[in-house]
Amino acid sequence: MEIRDVTSADIPAAVILWSRVGLTRPWNPPETDLQRALDGPTSTVLGAFDGERGLVGTAMVGHDGHRGWIYYLAVDSGHRSTGLGRQLMAAAETWLRAEGAVKVQLMIRSGNDAVLGFYDHLGYEDSDVQVRSKWLDR
Repeated sequence: MEIRDVTSADIPAAVILWSRVGLTRPWNPPETDLQRALDGPTSTVLGAFDGERGLVGTAMVGHDGHRGWIYYLAVDSGHRSTGLGRQLMAAAETWLRAEGAVKVQLMIRSGNDAVLGFYDHLGYEDSDVQVRSKWLDR
């Protein structure tokens, strides 16, 4: 298993993976999110590549100079419970440390309670904050 930055050539495989694991939403084009992360100076998308099956995991990572963020953590169903999610999170945290971020945050969609235990096990805590959003292009 190799974990490395994905490239534009990997976008179709990442979108298939994200769709398969339920991370995509109709109002948020995943191809655009991924390309934006690859083009940005403070972000990337890490991919886990299995020699036989290709892209089997991802973690989008970026920072604002202080806080790091992790999005699109995805592990193909055939690689779940193998430690790959932990490896991707560790790689994302390592990337953020190298970029100078001192804190890492992530968002979990309401109703996705199944992943709470995973993040608890990795030491992530509820930050007792609300996330608010506003669409700028509508």
